[in-house]
Amino acid sequence: MQITRGKMNSTSKIMHEQREKMITNHLIARGISDQRVIEAMRKTKRELFIPEQYMVDAYGDHPLPIGDGQTISQPYIVALMSQLCQLKGDEKVLEIGSGSGYQTAILSLLASEIYSIERIKNLKETAEKNLIKFGCKNVKLIHGDGYKGLPEQAPFDVIILTAAPDTLPEVLISQLASKGRLVAPVGSSVQKLIRISKDGEKLHSEEIIHVRFVPMIKGYNK
Repeated sequence: MQITRGKMNSTSKIMHEQREKMITNHLIARGISDQRVIEAMRKTKRELFIPEQYMVDAYGDHPLPIGDGQTISQPYIVALMSQLCQLKGDEKVLEIGSGSGYQTAILSLLASEIYSIERIKNLKETAEKNLIKFGCKNVKLIHGDGYKGLPEQAPFDVIILTAAPDTLPEVLISQLASKGRLVAPVGSSVQKLIRISKDGEKLHSEEIIHVRFVPMIKGYNK
């Protein structure tokens, strides 16, 4: 028992050190300055959200496979998108693409209510298990079609996409509250991370950086 506990403590220490290195070298050094985002990234153990065989790369600044042809985004992109959401703590958020639940977990520490849609049933179930391990209390996962959004819960203060549509679905913009923000990768062969800010009926769009995400697909597997 003592040996096992020692191994667990050693692994936990290594992961903690790697997480702090990630925060310093890949987040703060590259312009992540929102202290709430930095603290959420510090509290969220990425190793909980990846397959065991990739544990050694848990804090590498690159995507990792999570099954079903999907990936968990690199930590910098997760932090950047979270920062672009400009969350203060009282927002209702819609996430399109739960994946393994990592971005969802970060959002859960930054906002009040999180609704997350995942089109792949296996991943939705995996994300549920991961988020239970993480201790989320303010997340609702939905197995469905992200292209339709979630009209019954609209409007949302923030909408965030973790897969890239060729063009942004108008229905998602319609579900955005006035003064809301939408953060998403958009494009096919060339993708750009954009932020749309809504002011009444007026929209302001910003291009942030070039990115590479899995494509956003219509429908969902039943």
